[in-house]
Amino acid sequence: MFWVLFALGSAFFAGITAVLAKIGMQTVPSNLATALRTVVVLAFSWLIVFISGSQTQLSQISGNTLLFLVLSGLSTGASWLCYFRALKLGDVNKVAPIDKSSTVLTILLALIFLGEPISFPQVLGILGIGIGTLLMITKKEGETSKPHSKQWLVFALLSAVFASLTSIFGKIGIENIDSNLGTAIRTIVVLAMAWILVFITGEQKKIPSISRKSWVFLILSGLTTGLSWLCYYRALQDGPASVVVPIDKLSILVTILFSGLILKETLSKKAIVGLILVLAGTGAMLL
Repeated sequence: MFWVLFALGSAFFAGITAVLAKIGMQTVPSNLATALRTVVVLAFSWLIVFISGSQTQLSQISGNTLLFLVLSGLSTGASWLCYFRALKLGDVNKVAPIDKSSTVLTILLALIFLGEPISFPQVLGILGIGIGTLLMITKKEGETSKPHSKQWLVFALLSAVFASLTSIFGKIGIENIDSNLGTAIRTIVVLAMAWILVFITGEQKKIPSISRKSWVFLILSGLTTGLSWLCYYRALQDGPASVVVPIDKLSILVTILFSGLILKETLSKKAIVGLILVLAGTGAMLL
Protein backbone atom coordinates (compact mmCIF):
# COMPACT_ATOMS: atom_id res chain seq x y z
CA MET A 1 0.00 0.00 0.00
CA PHE A 2 3.03 2.28 -0.29
CA TRP A 3 1.53 3.56 -3.53
CA VAL A 4 -1.11 5.40 -1.43
CA LEU A 5 1.64 7.39 0.29
CA PHE A 6 3.19 8.24 -3.07
CA ALA A 7 -0.23 9.37 -4.34
CA LEU A 8 -0.66 11.64 -1.30
CA GLY A 9 2.83 13.05 -1.83
CA SER A 10 1.92 13.76 -5.43
CA ALA A 11 -1.18 15.66 -4.29
CA PHE A 12 0.76 17.85 -1.87
CA PHE A 13 3.52 18.84 -4.29
CA ALA A 14 1.06 19.39 -7.13
CA GLY A 15 -1.06 21.58 -4.87
CA ILE A 16 1.71 24.04 -4.05
CA THR A 17 3.01 24.05 -7.63
CA ALA A 18 0.12 26.14 -8.97
CA VAL A 19 0.67 28.93 -6.43
CA LEU A 20 4.45 29.01 -6.92
CA ALA A 21 4.02 29.11 -10.69
CA LYS A 22 1.37 31.86 -10.50
CA ILE A 23 3.82 34.07 -8.59
CA GLY A 24 6.74 33.18 -10.86
CA MET A 25 5.02 34.08 -14.10
CA GLN A 26 3.39 37.35 -13.09
CA THR A 27 5.73 39.18 -15.49
CA VAL A 28 6.70 36.20 -17.68
CA PRO A 29 4.73 34.84 -20.69
CA SER A 30 3.05 31.55 -19.74
CA ASN A 31 4.66 29.51 -22.55
CA LEU A 32 8.15 30.72 -21.63
CA ALA A 33 7.47 30.07 -17.95
CA THR A 34 6.37 26.51 -18.79
CA ALA A 35 9.51 25.91 -20.86
CA LEU A 36 11.83 27.23 -18.14
CA ARG A 37 10.13 25.16 -15.43
CA THR A 38 10.42 22.05 -17.56
CA VAL A 39 14.21 22.41 -17.69
CA VAL A 40 14.21 22.08 -13.89
CA VAL A 41 11.85 19.11 -13.98
CA LEU A 42 14.01 17.38 -16.61
CA ALA A 43 17.21 17.81 -14.61
CA PHE A 44 15.48 16.64 -11.44
CA SER A 45 13.88 13.57 -13.03
CA TRP A 46 17.11 12.36 -14.70
CA LEU A 47 19.03 12.88 -11.44
CA ILE A 48 16.61 10.46 -9.76
CA VAL A 49 17.00 8.01 -12.66
CA PHE A 50 20.78 7.82 -12.19
CA ILE A 51 20.51 7.70 -8.40
CA SER A 52 18.11 4.74 -8.64
CA GLY A 53 20.14 3.10 -11.42
CA SER A 54 17.11 2.67 -13.67
CA GLN A 55 19.02 4.07 -16.70
CA THR A 56 20.14 0.45 -17.28
CA GLN A 57 16.62 -0.26 -18.57
CA LEU A 58 16.98 2.12 -21.52
CA SER A 59 18.05 -0.67 -23.88
CA GLN A 60 15.07 -2.78 -22.79
CA ILE A 61 12.36 -0.28 -23.72
CA SER A 62 10.06 -1.70 -26.40
CA GLY A 63 8.65 0.28 -29.30
CA ASN A 64 5.15 0.07 -27.81
CA THR A 65 6.31 1.40 -24.42
CA LEU A 66 8.22 4.24 -26.06
CA LEU A 67 5.18 5.14 -28.17
CA PHE A 68 2.93 5.55 -25.13
CA LEU A 69 5.60 7.45 -23.22
CA VAL A 70 5.86 9.89 -26.13
CA LEU A 71 2.07 10.19 -26.34
CA SER A 72 1.97 10.78 -22.58
CA GLY A 73 4.65 13.44 -22.93
CA LEU A 74 2.77 15.21 -25.73
CA SER A 75 -0.48 15.23 -23.78
CA THR A 76 1.37 16.43 -20.67
CA GLY A 77 2.97 19.25 -22.63
CA ALA A 78 -0.37 20.32 -24.06
CA SER A 79 -1.97 20.15 -20.59
CA TRP A 80 0.79 22.24 -19.03
CA LEU A 81 0.75 24.90 -21.72
CA CYS A 82 -3.03 25.24 -21.37
CA TYR A 83 -2.97 25.09 -17.55
CA PHE A 84 -0.35 27.76 -17.04
CA ARG A 85 -1.95 29.97 -19.67
CA ALA A 86 -5.20 29.65 -17.70
CA LEU A 87 -3.36 30.49 -14.45
CA LYS A 88 -1.87 33.54 -16.12
CA LEU A 89 -5.34 34.81 -17.08
CA GLY A 90 -7.50 33.63 -14.18
CA ASP A 91 -7.56 33.04 -10.41
CA VAL A 92 -5.85 29.94 -9.03
CA ASN A 93 -8.91 28.95 -6.99
CA LYS A 94 -11.01 28.83 -10.17
CA VAL A 95 -8.54 27.31 -12.61
CA ALA A 96 -7.48 24.49 -10.26
CA PRO A 97 -10.98 22.98 -9.81
CA ILE A 98 -11.46 22.67 -13.57
CA ASP A 99 -8.06 21.09 -14.04
CA LYS A 100 -8.77 18.60 -11.25
CA SER A 101 -12.12 17.69 -12.79
CA SER A 102 -10.09 15.66 -15.29
CA THR A 103 -10.67 12.88 -12.74
CA VAL A 104 -14.10 12.28 -14.26
CA LEU A 105 -12.80 11.83 -17.79
CA THR A 106 -9.85 9.74 -16.57
CA ILE A 107 -12.18 7.24 -14.89
CA LEU A 108 -14.23 6.92 -18.06
CA LEU A 109 -11.10 6.42 -20.17
CA ALA A 110 -9.73 3.91 -17.64
CA LEU A 111 -12.95 1.92 -18.10
CA ILE A 112 -12.69 1.99 -21.89
CA PHE A 113 -8.96 1.44 -22.41
CA LEU A 114 -7.73 -0.26 -19.21
CA GLY A 115 -10.84 -2.24 -18.32
CA GLU A 116 -11.03 -0.74 -14.81
CA PRO A 117 -14.70 -0.98 -13.68
CA ILE A 118 -16.71 1.96 -12.35
CA SER A 119 -18.34 1.34 -8.96
CA PHE A 120 -21.44 3.00 -7.55
CA PRO A 121 -19.36 5.18 -5.14
CA GLN A 122 -17.36 6.37 -8.15
CA VAL A 123 -20.57 7.37 -9.90
CA LEU A 124 -21.47 9.43 -6.82
CA GLY A 125 -17.96 10.84 -6.88
CA ILE A 126 -18.29 11.91 -10.49
CA LEU A 127 -21.52 13.75 -9.67
CA GLY A 128 -19.97 15.42 -6.61
CA ILE A 129 -16.89 16.58 -8.52
CA GLY A 130 -18.94 17.80 -11.46
CA ILE A 131 -21.45 19.81 -9.41
CA GLY A 132 -18.77 21.05 -7.02
CA THR A 133 -16.58 22.31 -9.86
CA LEU A 134 -19.49 24.26 -11.35
CA LEU A 135 -20.15 25.92 -7.98
CA MET A 136 -16.48 26.82 -7.52
CA ILE A 137 -16.10 28.58 -10.86
CA THR A 138 -19.32 30.58 -10.59
CA LYS A 139 -18.68 34.32 -10.27
CA LYS A 140 -19.06 35.87 -6.83
CA GLU A 141 -21.88 38.30 -6.24
CA GLY A 142 -20.84 41.76 -7.40
CA GLU A 143 -17.81 40.39 -9.23
CA THR A 144 -17.27 42.03 -12.60
CA SER A 145 -15.91 40.29 -15.66
CA LYS A 146 -12.18 40.69 -16.18
CA PRO A 147 -10.35 40.86 -19.48
CA HIS A 148 -9.85 37.36 -20.95
CA SER A 149 -12.64 36.13 -18.64
CA LYS A 150 -13.67 33.52 -21.20
CA GLN A 151 -10.16 32.62 -22.36
CA TRP A 152 -8.97 31.25 -19.02
CA LEU A 153 -11.99 28.94 -18.91
CA VAL A 154 -11.25 27.51 -22.36
CA PHE A 155 -7.60 26.90 -21.51
CA ALA A 156 -8.53 25.32 -18.16
CA LEU A 157 -10.97 22.92 -19.85
CA LEU A 158 -8.36 21.92 -22.45
CA SER A 159 -5.88 21.36 -19.63
CA ALA A 160 -8.28 18.91 -17.98
CA VAL A 161 -8.83 16.96 -21.21
CA PHE A 162 -5.12 16.58 -21.92
CA ALA A 163 -4.41 15.73 -18.26
CA SER A 164 -6.84 12.81 -18.41
CA LEU A 165 -5.14 11.49 -21.55
CA THR A 166 -1.78 11.83 -19.78
CA SER A 167 -2.90 9.49 -16.99
CA ILE A 168 -4.02 6.77 -19.38
CA PHE A 169 -1.01 6.96 -21.70
CA GLY A 170 1.32 7.14 -18.69
CA LYS A 171 -0.26 4.08 -17.05
CA ILE A 172 0.29 2.02 -20.20
CA GLY A 173 3.76 3.43 -20.86
CA ILE A 174 5.26 2.52 -17.45
CA GLU A 175 3.89 -1.02 -17.19
CA ASN A 176 7.22 -2.63 -18.10
CA ILE A 177 9.82 -0.08 -16.96
CA ASP A 178 10.79 1.79 -13.80
CA SER A 179 8.44 4.73 -13.16
CA ASN A 180 11.35 7.14 -12.65
CA LEU A 181 12.76 6.34 -16.08
CA GLY A 182 9.33 6.69 -17.66
CA THR A 183 8.89 10.10 -16.09
CA ALA A 184 12.31 11.28 -17.31
CA ILE A 185 11.66 10.14 -20.89
CA ARG A 186 8.27 11.84 -20.94
CA THR A 187 9.83 15.06 -19.70
CA ILE A 188 12.15 15.18 -22.72
CA VAL A 189 9.07 15.26 -24.95
CA VAL A 190 7.44 17.99 -22.85
CA LEU A 191 10.61 20.09 -22.92
CA ALA A 192 10.97 19.85 -26.69
CA MET A 193 7.30 20.71 -27.21
CA ALA A 194 7.44 23.73 -24.87
CA TRP A 195 10.61 25.23 -26.35
CA ILE A 196 9.43 24.76 -29.93
CA LEU A 197 6.38 26.86 -29.06
CA VAL A 198 8.57 29.47 -27.32
CA PHE A 199 10.78 29.93 -30.39
CA ILE A 200 7.78 29.99 -32.73
CA THR A 201 6.29 32.87 -30.71
CA GLY A 202 9.67 34.58 -30.15
CA GLU A 203 9.24 34.64 -26.37
CA GLN A 204 12.88 33.56 -25.82
CA LYS A 205 13.87 37.22 -26.35
CA LYS A 206 12.30 38.06 -22.98
CA ILE A 207 14.59 35.78 -20.93
CA PRO A 208 17.13 38.55 -20.06
CA SER A 209 14.38 40.71 -18.56
CA ILE A 210 13.09 38.06 -16.12
CA SER A 211 13.41 39.26 -12.53
CA ARG A 212 15.22 37.36 -9.77
CA LYS A 213 11.93 36.79 -7.95
CA SER A 214 10.38 35.18 -11.03
CA TRP A 215 13.42 32.93 -11.48
CA VAL A 216 13.22 31.75 -7.87
CA PHE A 217 9.53 30.88 -7.99
CA LEU A 218 9.71 29.29 -11.43
CA ILE A 219 12.56 27.06 -10.26
CA LEU A 220 10.69 26.17 -7.07
CA SER A 221 7.58 25.32 -9.07
CA GLY A 222 9.70 23.14 -11.33
CA LEU A 223 11.13 21.27 -8.34
CA THR A 224 7.70 20.67 -6.80
CA THR A 225 6.40 19.51 -10.18
CA GLY A 226 9.26 17.04 -10.42
CA LEU A 227 8.53 15.70 -6.95
CA SER A 228 4.83 15.45 -7.77
CA TRP A 229 5.50 13.55 -10.99
CA LEU A 230 7.89 11.09 -9.40
CA CYS A 231 5.38 10.33 -6.65
CA TYR A 232 2.45 10.16 -9.07
CA TYR A 233 3.94 7.73 -11.58
CA ARG A 234 5.41 5.60 -8.80
CA ALA A 235 1.86 5.33 -7.42
CA LEU A 236 0.44 4.56 -10.88
CA GLN A 237 2.92 1.74 -11.34
CA ASP A 238 1.57 -0.20 -8.35
CA GLY A 239 -1.95 1.13 -7.90
CA PRO A 240 -5.07 1.35 -10.12
CA ALA A 241 -5.41 4.56 -12.13
CA SER A 242 -9.04 4.92 -11.02
CA VAL A 243 -7.86 5.29 -7.39
CA VAL A 244 -4.46 6.98 -7.80
CA VAL A 245 -5.95 9.80 -9.89
CA PRO A 246 -8.64 10.80 -7.33
CA ILE A 247 -6.05 10.85 -4.51
CA ASP A 248 -3.80 13.04 -6.63
CA LYS A 249 -6.71 15.41 -7.24
CA LEU A 250 -6.89 16.11 -3.51
CA SER A 251 -4.16 18.61 -4.38
CA ILE A 252 -7.00 21.07 -4.97
CA LEU A 253 -7.37 21.45 -1.19
CA VAL A 254 -3.66 22.27 -0.86
CA THR A 255 -3.92 24.71 -3.76
CA ILE A 256 -6.95 26.51 -2.28
CA LEU A 257 -5.28 26.81 1.13
CA PHE A 258 -2.03 28.17 -0.30
CA SER A 259 -3.79 30.55 -2.72
CA GLY A 260 -5.71 31.97 0.22
CA LEU A 261 -2.65 32.32 2.47
CA ILE A 262 -0.19 33.62 -0.13
CA LEU A 263 -2.24 35.14 -2.97
CA LYS A 264 -5.11 36.29 -0.70
CA GLU A 265 -7.68 34.74 -3.01
CA THR A 266 -10.97 34.15 -1.20
CA LEU A 267 -13.82 31.71 -1.79
CA SER A 268 -17.49 32.63 -1.81
CA LYS A 269 -19.93 30.58 0.28
CA LYS A 270 -21.08 28.88 -2.91
CA ALA A 271 -17.48 28.02 -3.82
CA ILE A 272 -16.89 26.59 -0.33
CA VAL A 273 -19.89 24.29 -0.81
CA GLY A 274 -18.45 23.36 -4.19
CA LEU A 275 -15.08 22.53 -2.65
CA ILE A 276 -16.76 20.31 -0.06
CA LEU A 277 -18.62 18.48 -2.85
CA VAL A 278 -15.40 18.01 -4.83
CA LEU A 279 -13.62 16.60 -1.78
CA ALA A 280 -16.60 14.41 -0.91
CA GLY A 281 -16.76 13.15 -4.50
CA THR A 282 -13.06 12.37 -4.43
CA GLY A 283 -13.47 10.55 -1.15
CA ALA A 284 -16.38 8.52 -2.56
CA MET A 285 -14.18 7.34 -5.41
CA LEU A 286 -11.65 5.94 -2.94
CA LEU A 287 -14.32 3.59 -1.56
